[in-house]
Amino acid sequence: MANRDAQEAQEREKSKRIGALRGLWPFMRPHRLMIFAAFLALVFTSAISLILPIAVRRVIDGFGESTAELLDRYFLFALAVAGALAVGTGLRYYLVTRLGERVVADIRKAVFDRVIGMSPTFFERIMTGEVLSRITTDTTLILSVIGSSVSVALRNVFIFLGGMVLMFLTSAKLTGMVLLIVPAVVVPIIILGRRMRVLSRENQDWIAKSSGNASEALLSVQTVQAFTHEDLSRAEFSDVTEKSFVAARKRITTRSVMTVIVIALIFSGVVGVLWIGMRDVTAGNVSIGALVQFVIYAVMVAGAVGALSEIWSELQRAAGATERLVELLNAEDNVQDPAQPKSITARPAGGVSFNNVTFHYPARPDAPALHEINLKIAPGETVALVGPSGAGKSTIIQLMQRFYDPDQGSVTLDGVDLSEMRRDDFRQYMALVPQDAVIFATSARENIRFGRPEASDAEVEAAAMAAAAHEFLAKLPEGYDTFVGERGVMLSGGQKQRIAIARAILRDTPVLLLDEATSALDAESERLVQHAVDALAQDRTTVIVAHRLATVKKADRIVVFDEGRIVAQGTHDELVTQGGLYARLAKLQFTEGLAAE
Repeated sequence: MANRDAQEAQEREKSKRIGALRGLWPFMRPHRLMIFAAFLALVFTSAISLILPIAVRRVIDGFGESTAELLDRYFLFALAVAGALAVGTGLRYYLVTRLGERVVADIRKAVFDRVIGMSPTFFERIMTGEVLSRITTDTTLILSVIGSSVSVALRNVFIFLGGMVLMFLTSAKLTGMVLLIVPAVVVPIIILGRRMRVLSRENQDWIAKSSGNASEALLSVQTVQAFTHEDLSRAEFSDVTEKSFVAARKRITTRSVMTVIVIALIFSGVVGVLWIGMRDVTAGNVSIGALVQFVIYAVMVAGAVGALSEIWSELQRAAGATERLVELLNAEDNVQDPAQPKSITARPAGGVSFNNVTFHYPARPDAPALHEINLKIAPGETVALVGPSGAGKSTIIQLMQRFYDPDQGSVTLDGVDLSEMRRDDFRQYMALVPQDAVIFATSARENIRFGRPEASDAEVEAAAMAAAAHEFLAKLPEGYDTFVGERGVMLSGGQKQRIAIARAILRDTPVLLLDEATSALDAESERLVQHAVDALAQDRTTVIVAHRLATVKKADRIVVFDEGRIVAQGTHDELVTQGGLYARLAKLQFTEGLAAE
């Protein structure tokens, strides 16, 4: 057991290495031509940089014998080299930066495309703010690496390798002495690099948690303020942010120490080698031009190694970011479309059937939300689901849309198991009005059109009229085109709900799902919307979840739930006559209603 745990820990450690950057290749593969062009520009500029010291040597060694014509030729050549270097560097920057922006844009789209289709189980394991952090902060790190660090790293690798070869050709003796310094430089890079990897991952994790914490508080800012929770929220965010800062400070300290050690060792060695070289010049063994050429190459090689030590930490941070993004892209969804789905060739009639369905929410595996449910809803039938909170009513809606799969049994649409069809195929024939109306940060018109994006303005307004929303929408500053703010902050709860109902009306589907659809409405609006719902339910399969029994008295059938089981079915009058849970709820609500009147 201990050996297996050690092996798993080792595998996790390996997954955090620079090799994680391989996860970027699928996004870079389509741009191979651009990568090749950038690589050629990189080789070209590196080669020019390595040629310059040779030119300097020739100028120095031949300076005393140079004529004016020769000097002109040397300096014209220097200008030509500088121009070529400028053009090559600019081209490399353009290609590499464009490649980075393109790849990061593709990654962001791929992650969002993946996450937006995940079932609710996925979001029980990870906060929305953390997902947003990965899409923004982590991809920014990757952009920095692809658009800069990798290019600079490769250039320094070429400078290092080319410089070492040319150093050896200039003076094998001095080159051998320089190589003695290499182990002293590599060892701290390896040791401190491992520490950097761990701290980089920890830093990114805390940044993601900080983003998640802030997102949760800001999305619920009115509740936070209503319960005077501001100071506690500030303290929680401050604590997470400080932990992120502490992790970043440790990473920065480690990187600084590594930079100091590497640069100190490198340049100390260069000074020592230069001292020995000057003694050789004095003895007449080496020309002054050759020594200058060697020193320039040594400085270039030392600078390349120093730059690589800094870039290494950036690559490690990007490796951690890549790992986190690939984790999202490879996340397994509990609910998946079949490999060979059954197609829907005609508009469904709307018959829904629950066959011996048992279901547990993943977060509550010990408490069944539904237990051996058998429920058949005929096409065009209006069925109301009632019962205490937590009885399983809304879970029926969740399973009908296949946000979850039952642990046992099946849910069918017109006799076809939902798990045998693509979710997009059958969901387009369902319209949902949730208890908490979801309003997007756009105009009221576009919020209604969300139900059917191709709908005309006239169809949008007709749906609003049917949902008793036209009157208040027409009075807004810009009418239907008024921006309603984030999550509809400019609207009341009842107005949001009527827009959500208008959206469902516009969708015009054979199956209509109403989850406490009129819960946020005042009595007058509820009466108007109820008439709209009654008209909308004609010739449609309608499932209504309700606590207020007055809204479901006209349903074709009322199904009573309690503790995840169906305990009674029938019309309102039949259930009242039978007694039991429904009769008690009806007596309680209608008696209170009469008393209130």
